[in-house]
Amino acid sequence: MHAMQYEITLPADYDMGIIRARVATKGHLLDDFPGLGLKAYLMRERGPESVVNQYAPFYLWAAQDGMNAFLLGAGFDGVVRDFGRPEVQHWTGLAFEEGPASTSVARTAVRRRHLVPETAALPDLLAEAVAETRRLSEAAGVVCAALALDPRRWELVHFTLWNHETPRTTGDRFQVLHVSQPNRATLASAAHR
Repeated sequence: MHAMQYEITLPADYDMGIIRARVATKGHLLDDFPGLGLKAYLMRERGPESVVNQYAPFYLWAAQDGMNAFLLGAGFDGVVRDFGRPEVQHWTGLAFEEGPASTSVARTAVRRRHLVPETAALPDLLAEAVAETRRLSEAAGVVCAALALDPRRWELVHFTLWNHETPRTTGDRFQVLHVSQPNRATLASAAHR
């Protein structure tokens, strides 16, 4: 499993209705994309919850060839054409867990990132992070939870989809506009546990 996200920060006065319309008309195009486990079409609106307007899709890839086909093909070309080429963050997937609300529509995503301390014993730290993902996935309202690692920066990212708008957890909050999930059922087996 591979996790990926790009964040497109938009002007403070940008009409975020444009992003909603974009996802409403184009979001379904990845509903059967080969190799894609899950794509959450995310946005943040400037206001009490966010200091920026941002379009920030988050992907969980079940197969690397699907990720490569997207990034190097027509799928990503539309993003580049409309917004320029964003920096794509990439993490190696470590865990994926379905939650008790797994059949619900996701409304909110929470992303929590933190750097791995240089002095940390990696096997122990990663085992605890996987266990934390499992515990988090058991909370009421969780659709699914994932854990990934960027070994370039030694950064862990916890990504959780919720079926309500006010989860009691810390991290960057995003509104979920749509979820494409053609190979979601394969993500747990694709994670590098």
